Amino acid sequence: MQDPVPFRELEERMTRFFDLMDRENPSWETACIFGKLNQYYFTGTMQDGMLYIPRKDTPVYFVRRSYERAVTESRFHDIRPMNSFRDAANDTGTCSGTVYLEMERVPLALFSRFKKYFPFNDIKPLDLQVLAVRAVKSAYELSLLEKAGKQHRYVLEDRIPGLLMKGMSEANLGGELYAEMVRQGHHGIVRFGMFDTEIIIGQLGFGESSLYPTYFDGPGGAYGMGPAAPVLGSRDRLLVSGDLVFIDTGFGVDGYHTDKTMTYMFGSPIPGYAVEAHHRCVEIQDEIASLLKPGNSPSAIYSAIMEGLDEDFLKNFMGFGDRRVRFLGHGVGLQVDELPVISRGFDEPLQEGMVFAVEPKKGIPGVGMVGIENTYIVTPGGGRCITGDSKGLIPVF
Repeated sequence: MQDPVPFRELEERMTRFFDLMDRENPSWETACIFGKLNQYYFTGTMQDGMLYIPRKDTPVYFVRRSYERAVTESRFHDIRPMNSFRDAANDTGTCSGTVYLEMERVPLALFSRFKKYFPFNDIKPLDLQVLAVRAVKSAYELSLLEKAGKQHRYVLEDRIPGLLMKGMSEANLGGELYAEMVRQGHHGIVRFGMFDTEIIIGQLGFGESSLYPTYFDGPGGAYGMGPAAPVLGSRDRLLVSGDLVFIDTGFGVDGYHTDKTMTYMFGSPIPGYAVEAHHRCVEIQDEIASLLKPGNSPSAIYSAIMEGLDEDFLKNFMGFGDRRVRFLGHGVGLQVDELPVISRGFDEPLQEGMVFAVEPKKGIPGVGMVGIENTYIVTPGGGRCITGDSKGLIPVF
C-alpha cells in the first residue's frame, strides 16, 4: 500500500498556496477546492468532499464519502464528515464575500448546491494559482517522478521491442503495453487536465496511424478503437515489416507521471529522409534540455528554438498538415499536461525543481510521426533527464 503523503509535505504545500494567494489576491478571504486531484495534492487523499480554506483560520477537509478512507489515508490536520454542504456551513459559518474556486473544474449543478448554503456575493478563479504551486516540485515529489521515469524507461526502451510481433494489432499492442506498465509499478491511469479528456495510456500507432487527426492537443495522432472510443489503438491496423511504431505514453507512480515517446523500426529501416528528420528532432530536444535552467523563460526558449528552424523543416513540425501544436514541451506531474508550457506567453522564469516533458516531433507523409519525448528536471546545469537516453528509432529486425 502507498505510504501516506507526509504531514510536513502537506503543510508546506498549503503554506505556498497561502503565500501565492496573498501576493496575487491581497483581499482574498475564502477558497474552496472541489477537484479530486487538487484535494489529493493538499490533503493526501481524494474523496467526494470539499477542502475549505479560510484566510484567517485553519483549512478544513469536509468529506461526504468516504470519511473512513480519508482519515486512514491522510495526514491532513482537520478532516470532518458531512452529509451535505449544510453541515459544512454549520461548522464554518456562511461567507458573504468572494469565494475562489476551481472554475475549470466545478460543474454548474455542484456550484448551485454549494451556493445554497454558502451565499457568497462573487466568485473568482484559483486554477492558475494552484497550478503555479504544483509546478515546483518538492524533494518528495521528485523522488516519485524519478521512480516513474526509471520504470518508464525500462518499459519503452527494454520491454517493448520484445513485444512487437508481425501481425499484431495496435489494440493488442496497447493491451500488452498496459499490462507491462502495471507489472512495473504504473498506478493504472494517465491523468490530463484538458477538459473531458479520456486516454488509457497515451497514443500509439503503426505507420501513418500516428498522423491521424484527434481532438487531443498534441503533435501525434491515433485511430483508436473507433469514433465512440478514440483511444488505445485500432483492432484492424496490423503490424507489418517496414512499419514505424510510435508510442507516446505517460507512466505514473503514486500519482506522479513522467511523459515519454519512443519510436521503433519494425522489420526494416524507414526511409533515410525520415531518419534524418528524426535525428534533427533529437538534436532539438537536447537543445531545449540545455536551456532548462532557473531564470530562463519558457517563451524565450520557444522563440529561440523556433526561430532557428528553416521553413522546410517547419512543415509538419509539431503536428501534421494544419494540425500543428504551438508548444515544444509542457510541465508534468500529477497530470501529464501541467504548467508552465514551453510556448509563447509563458514569460515567468523557470525555477529549480520544475519538471518538463520535451517533445519535438515531425510528421512524415507515408511514414508516420518521428521524433522523441523525455521528461526533465530543471537544474542550474540544464534539464536532467529522468526517462532514459535512447535516441529512438529502435530497430526491431
